[in-house]
Amino acid sequence: MPERDRDYIQSIERGFAVLLAIDAQRPSPTLTELATETGLPRSTVQRILHTLQMLGYVARSGGRWSLAPRVLSIGQHYSQSHPLIEAAVPRLLEVTEKTQESASLGVLDGADVVYAARVPVRRIMSINVSVGTRVPAYATSIGRALLAWAPAEIVERVVAESTFQKFGPETISTAAELEQELAKVREQGYALTSEELEKGLISLAAPVRDAGSMVVGVIACSTSSARNTPARFREQAVPCILAAAAALSADIGYVD
Repeated sequence: MPERDRDYIQSIERGFAVLLAIDAQRPSPTLTELATETGLPRSTVQRILHTLQMLGYVARSGGRWSLAPRVLSIGQHYSQSHPLIEAAVPRLLEVTEKTQESASLGVLDGADVVYAARVPVRRIMSINVSVGTRVPAYATSIGRALLAWAPAEIVERVVAESTFQKFGPETISTAAELEQELAKVREQGYALTSEELEKGLISLAAPVRDAGSMVVGVIACSTSSARNTPARFREQAVPCILAAAAALSADIGYVD
């Protein structure tokens, strides 16, 4: 929860709480379900929904509510206002063409990684990844490549907010293990995870730096243990991932 101060507008917080409560688990909730999920009074939720409906962000059918297409414009504004996203797409295409595997751009948001851009390949994977998908930073190559060069206070915050839940057979489960993994990432210049976010998923990620040498994102590529091994994927994909990350860094002003 954001730190409160006298400029903090609680009504905006509540509006976003209602908007975000309509998701994959609750694609068409009732007013009562939204009140239960958000912990807000029914009357408050009703007023918020009415306002969002008038603005075009939610729609009502009978007694159920759903997101309206206008919600997509919020993500579009984000993409259009961040040069990194536009510059990343050609580099992700290069990675996909060379590796024949899906490629993504990830950014850090709290204790999670958010997929900001993605070029998929036509393969069946059990994990449903699309732009906007959030995954825990500690259990992913994207998260580790972002955290490895992040300021200490950011790493401390992510550790404090992480549950260290085991998602796959190899998921790390302690802050100490994460620190060891981050040291390894800094030493080798990229991150590799295998069967941590889910069984059978292998992923590589390398940092992208801006003109101020700050790591502002990562380029990642993933494969399946049914098609590859961590060692073979490392040999095949690391040069490509590092080259793409370096090229994207140069695209947004980084000078080595």
